[in-house]
Amino acid sequence: MTMDTPDEGEARTIRGAGRPPWELHPALIEERLSACARLLARGRADAVAMADPWAGDDAWSIGCRAYSFSRNRLRQAAEGGRYKWLGVLDATHHFIFLIDGVPVRFFRGDADEPTKRTLRQQETEARQLALALGDAESAEGLMFRLAVETGEGGEVTRVVFLALRGEDGAVECFWPVPLDNADVSAPPRRNAGAGLPPPLATGMIRRGA
Repeated sequence: MTMDTPDEGEARTIRGAGRPPWELHPALIEERLSACARLLARGRADAVAMADPWAGDDAWSIGCRAYSFSRNRLRQAAEGGRYKWLGVLDATHHFIFLIDGVPVRFFRGDADEPTKRTLRQQETEARQLALALGDAESAEGLMFRLAVETGEGGEVTRVVFLALRGEDGAVECFWPVPLDNADVSAPPRRNAGAGLPPPLATGMIRRGA
């Protein structure tokens, strides 16, 4: 008798599903991860709401803006002291934020299928994680990620906390972060639907204006 084997995505999820984040580090409690996920979701919701297809916005431009907005939400919350445990390790496009000293990065995509780019670990991230765990051996190759999954309209459908290890991304934790519908719903898009202003006719543009 043969048994169906799960595909790679299912296998990854099954292997890492049973371990909650706070068993990896006590700083990674539900309330903190939910707060970070809300900031990410709201940043993306703002980007989706500002999208202007008539002006040329597409999935790529919205995605770039969403990453920047989400990153800025985390940075402002950290710098403003909104959450005492929240910090920023790297404010560049390799953005790394800190949950009570524990480094975490985020990406948009399927939590079951992290890309090679997602699995790329910065040297500063690796050093900080070893420091946070207090054990360089247990931190070897380990990385913490928040996967922001989206729907067809670009809205957030789910945020998953992942603990991945090594270049193959072996899953040590797969934990969907609790979110309310209000956290992920986007306001109406600007310039969406009827009523878009028509482009100016060539004859209406005054030279030298």
